[in-house]
Amino acid sequence: MAKLDKEEREILDAFERGALRPSPEKATELKRHREYAAATFKADQRINIRLSTRDLNALQKRALSEGVPYQTLIASILHKYVDGQFQEKPPN
Repeated sequence: MAKLDKEEREILDAFERGALRPSPEKATELKRHREYAAATFKADQRINIRLSTRDLNALQKRALSEGVPYQTLIASILHKYVDGQFQEKPPN
């Protein structure tokens, strides 16, 4: 499990205590967020890319551990990068 920051830990603790309650507009909010997600990740362009065998194998292993198809993982990484949300882990 990934390390949680303070805010994430507080949310998880509240959830585990049963202190969180569903929003009265849960169905409406879920529908809206599903529409956002579908629009954001609509894959309407195809590309070809050459990767080293080593990098592809590493991506496939990472995708397997994350439980997603490797092409989805690659698309997610690229999406986060172009949105400025991608953050590399500092070297150990």
